[in-house]
Amino acid sequence: MTAQPRENLAGVDLLAEINRLRKEKNAVILGHYYQRPEIQDLSDFVGDSLELSRKAAETDADVIVFCGVRFMAETAKILSPDKIVVLPDMDAGCSLEDSCPPDRFKAFREAHPDHIALSYINCSAEVKALSDIIVTSSSAEKILSQIPKDQKIIFGPDKHLGGYLARKLGREMLLWPGVCIVHEAFSETELLKLKAEHPDAPIAAHPECPPFIVDHADYVGSTSGILDYAKAMPGDTLIVATEPHIIHQMQKSVPAKTFIGAPGADGNCNCNICPYMAMNTLEKLYICLRDLSPRIEMEEGLRLAAKKSLDRMLEMASGTVGKGDLGNR
Repeated sequence: MTAQPRENLAGVDLLAEINRLRKEKNAVILGHYYQRPEIQDLSDFVGDSLELSRKAAETDADVIVFCGVRFMAETAKILSPDKIVVLPDMDAGCSLEDSCPPDRFKAFREAHPDHIALSYINCSAEVKALSDIIVTSSSAEKILSQIPKDQKIIFGPDKHLGGYLARKLGREMLLWPGVCIVHEAFSETELLKLKAEHPDAPIAAHPECPPFIVDHADYVGSTSGILDYAKAMPGDTLIVATEPHIIHQMQKSVPAKTFIGAPGADGNCNCNICPYMAMNTLEKLYICLRDLSPRIEMEEGLRLAAKKSLDRMLEMASGTVGKGDLGNR
C-alpha cells in the first residue's frame, strides 16, 4: 500500500478534538490491551478483541473506532453490521492472519474433509467463514472439551495455542503452522536469567507463546486472564510473558505490585512490542474519527458466513450446544 502524505497537525489539541468528535459522531472508542497507554486511557472500553466487539455491539453508538488490528475491526463489523467501523491504520494487520491466506486454508480443508476446523479468532473474516467454530484463548479449552474424542480436528492459525491445548487435553489435532511474531520473540535463556533474579515471582504467559516459555509459567491464559491473575496473586512481583502494554492496565489496577515484562533474545522487551498494534497513534485516531476513514466494509454473504462460526463459539462457550451437534461435517 502506498504511504499517504503525513498531515501537519501542529497546534491541534488531539485529546480535546478526539473527545469533541466522539460526541459529535456518537462514536465509541475501543482500545485493545496491547495499545500504547495514551490510547488505552482515552478509550471507552479496554479489553480483549472479542470482548470489545461485544461491548460495542451493545451500545447505541453509530460509529466504532477500533484501536487494535484489522481482524479485530472486522469482528466488530461482523457483530455490528449497521454501525460504521473504522480503524486508525488499515495496514495494522496480524502475523497470524498473514500466515493463513484464505485460499490456502480452503485447500487445506478440502484435503481433510473428515476434519472440522477450529480457528483462533486471530484470522481474517474469510478464514472465519471457512471455519466451523471460532475460539478465543479464554474459550478454546471449554469448546474443545465438548467435541467428541473421535472427531478429527484442524486447529489454526496458531500452532502454539493449538499445541498447548493438544498437550493439556490429550487431543491430537492437525495444526496450521502459524505463529504470533510477538510471542515467538521471547527467549527461554533470558527468562530463566530474569527468574533467577526474582525467584519468588511467578510467571504468567499467554498460550500463543512457544512451549519453552509456557512450560515455565505458573499461569497460562488469555490477556484478560493474565490481568485477573495479576490482581489476585498473593505476591508483589509478576513476570509477564505477553505483549508488554498490558502492564499499563496491571499498574493501574494494582499499583502496589511490580510487573516485569519477559525479555526477548536481546535481554529486553523492545522486540516484544507488537509492531502492528503500534501503528495506531493519537494522530491517526483523530484523523479516522474526523473523516470516518479508513472504514471496514464487508459483503453481507461473507459477514453472515463468518458470524456463523462466531455464533457457534458463543453457544459452546455458554454451554448451550450439545455434543450431538458436533459430529462430522
